[in-house]
Amino acid sequence: MIKKQLFLYGSGRNRLPFLNYLASITGKARPNICFVPTASGDDKDYIISFYEVCKQLDVQPCVLPVWINSYDQKETFAERIDQMDAIVVGGGNTLNMLAIWKAQGIDVLLRKAYDKGVVMAGGSAGSLCWSNGGTTDSRPAELSIVEGLKFIDKSHCPHYNSEPTRRPLYHNNILSKKLSDGYACDDQSGIHFINGTVHKAVSLDQENHSYYVYQRNGEITEERLKSEIIN
Repeated sequence: MIKKQLFLYGSGRNRLPFLNYLASITGKARPNICFVPTASGDDKDYIISFYEVCKQLDVQPCVLPVWINSYDQKETFAERIDQMDAIVVGGGNTLNMLAIWKAQGIDVLLRKAYDKGVVMAGGSAGSLCWSNGGTTDSRPAELSIVEGLKFIDKSHCPHYNSEPTRRPLYHNNILSKKLSDGYACDDQSGIHFINGTVHKAVSLDQENHSYYVYQRNGEITEERLKSEIIN
């Protein structure tokens, strides 16, 4: 049976422990890891930071840019994704990212790769995209709901401890059934799923946690997941 793996964490920053954990769960000695910075508009500094972190790891890094032209980039999206052991998606504008992926057919390619055992990961927009939905700051004026790719049929909330409006809004949306039950991650915490089920929660310290959030008897219940500290 193919092992389908997701690794979601709260912040979109390229943190060494998270990338190290991602590399470890591929099961490869020197895995090919591709950074997808679509949500940030292929921000150059973001890409540089990814490569800088990867210099400290035994991995083969690359990037999947979407702001390209046919003259400069000869390798197709499919050809690049097919070479990967893991895909890590950066933070930024979730709504725009998903729209671009759909227009380019990247969403379909990612699903095929996931089904073949390529590990999918990311934080912020890069974690929200794999869920069935959550709240995003991708639209003007206020946080709103965005539908994800549904690699797991649960909702998701990143930045659970760092943005004051996220937590109560997530609770209200679950109570009103605008969102399903789901998983929330503090900025420095993450959840590793195998075949749609929680395998392990991890954290960079004792203050950051991940939660299963659901409605019971008309009230919100938060179940804190027991985390392994990684560094």
